[in-house]
Amino acid sequence: MAEQKARNRRLGNQPKPVIQRWWRLKSVRVAKRVARFMSRWKLPLAERKRRRVLASTFETIKSLAIKHENGKFTGLSILFNIGLYLLIADRDIQAVKLGALTHPDEWTRKLHARIMLLTIYEWDADKVAGRQLKQAMELMLVPDELQREAIECLRDLRLVQRKARKQFAFIRNVAIAHRDPNALIQYRAIRDLDVNAVFALATEFFGVVEKFVGIQTKLLAATDNLPSLLNQWAANTKA
Repeated sequence: MAEQKARNRRLGNQPKPVIQRWWRLKSVRVAKRVARFMSRWKLPLAERKRRRVLASTFETIKSLAIKHENGKFTGLSILFNIGLYLLIADRDIQAVKLGALTHPDEWTRKLHARIMLLTIYEWDADKVAGRQLKQAMELMLVPDELQREAIECLRDLRLVQRKARKQFAFIRNVAIAHRDPNALIQYRAIRDLDVNAVFALATEFFGVVEKFVGIQTKLLAATDNLPSLLNQWAANTKA
């Protein structure tokens, strides 16, 4: 109490511009705390619908991936594997997104942000897509225009990852995927991490994943016919 009074006296003796600047900074800090507190109640409500849709989509694609895991329709197997690969990353990011934005503890917010960043950074489209997707679409007799749309969507995902690698390579290398032996380098990288920039990147990732899921629905609709199924069956039999 005495310390607080002494601090107030010292502040009162400062020039008016200094006092005004101090109050502005204090107001900003208080406003941020209040905003996070309110967001912690509001965001779950806003996200609830998206979470339900994501969970439902995940379960559907997972079931179809299992169904076609060792089946005769190679194109469908590849397509559902790609969709599930994307949705696993999407769900991981979704699981920590709220904490990154609204947790009252700054260290916890930045830990969640680092998990989001690592998920996007290490995601590798070429492991499951690229040539595989093109081969699957050819097997399924997908129209050329729809093939181009799917390939362009995966290109967009690569661009998001390229942005992550360009913008966040340093913190990934010293405080996320690896741990720099110099603890102060680690600490400063974590301290300086811009959570809002990570969230903006994650939002881009969400958008492209949702776009691909929509394209996947188009692919299934366009190939739900006998010629497509027979072509996949024949290719599998020859193999």
